[in-house]
Amino acid sequence: MKRPRRNHAPAFKAKVALAALKGDRTLAELAQQFDVHPNQITQWKSQLLERAMELFAIPADRRATPDVKALHAKIGQLAMENDFLAGALGRFPDASGKR
Repeated sequence: MKRPRRNHAPAFKAKVALAALKGDRTLAELAQQFDVHPNQITQWKSQLLERAMELFAIPADRRATPDVKALHAKIGQLAMENDFLAGALGRFPDASGKR
């Protein structure tokens, strides 16, 4: 039978990745100690190294850049809605967009 999938807490992942980063034990020893696969340890270690810079970033740098594609799609949707409503408003006599 397969072993059920395990979800590890972020604190555990950080602990394992830091132990791997120290380099005083081999991956096989760490895998046996923490009961995880060596490939998983390598993955967590690389994630830690990639995201370590985010920890020391200033708050202005942490702000996510807006998704340009999503914004353009929203603009297009709103423009289509405005065109539709302007056309629908023109069908009624004595209808005006101004009040």
